[in-house]
Amino acid sequence: MDSSSEASSMAQGLRIVRLVADREKWGRRLLGVSQLASELDMEQSRVSRLTQELCDLGLLERVERGPFRTGQRFFSLAASFNTGWIRESRTELEALVASFGLRSRISVRVGYRATLLRASSNDALPGSFVKPGMVTPAWCTGSGRALLWDHNQAAIQELLKDVNFIGVGGPGAAHSPGEVSELMDRDRARDFILAAEEFEHGVYELAVPVRSPEGTILASLSVLGSRPEIEPRAGKIAKVLAEAANRLGTSHPGPEDRS
Repeated sequence: MDSSSEASSMAQGLRIVRLVADREKWGRRLLGVSQLASELDMEQSRVSRLTQELCDLGLLERVERGPFRTGQRFFSLAASFNTGWIRESRTELEALVASFGLRSRISVRVGYRATLLRASSNDALPGSFVKPGMVTPAWCTGSGRALLWDHNQAAIQELLKDVNFIGVGGPGAAHSPGEVSELMDRDRARDFILAAEEFEHGVYELAVPVRSPEGTILASLSVLGSRPEIEPRAGKIAKVLAEAANRLGTSHPGPEDRS
């Protein structure tokens, strides 16, 4: 299976888990394979295969071919994600809202996509498509490009070699691995990513990487707003964002603390 197929399967699997967890959380009727396929507009055979894999992993469970519910592995993973830097990110996101009035997010990379871990309270509103697990392209979002900070031109070319750039992103989006590399070179020179309408019309996203004490990129921290909200004070926002990212990175456990 190539990287694009793996990313697609992971994204679809996350959609299934999120739908099952949301319905269980809100006390709604649980779903089987055919209902999940209908809700997610996916082929029933693909949903059947993915749900079986998710059950094998313990993220979902099903009794006697009944509806799916979240499995024990889901809850253990959720508990582990609510520790250390991920737990601390809630405070940092809300502090950014208080300081600048901007939406803020923390994301991680899965292949050539960025997956949202947590969004600020003014971004993740009821009914919004902005929810943990939301997947966006890494090459045309500020949060995603911050996750590519350590990729040189050859690594970016390899990562994005199978990507179809046509019709994806906003007016400022790159349309080739070469253009992505040019944007990365420009932004590294100023020590922060500024994605100007790269994913959505009218939206600017300023982002920085979050690094572990060993220097590995763990995630990206970003704020989103309009051009007048971000561009005139980009340097100030970037400084505060970098300080927040450093606090999150230093709260990440070192090798001796990892289970």
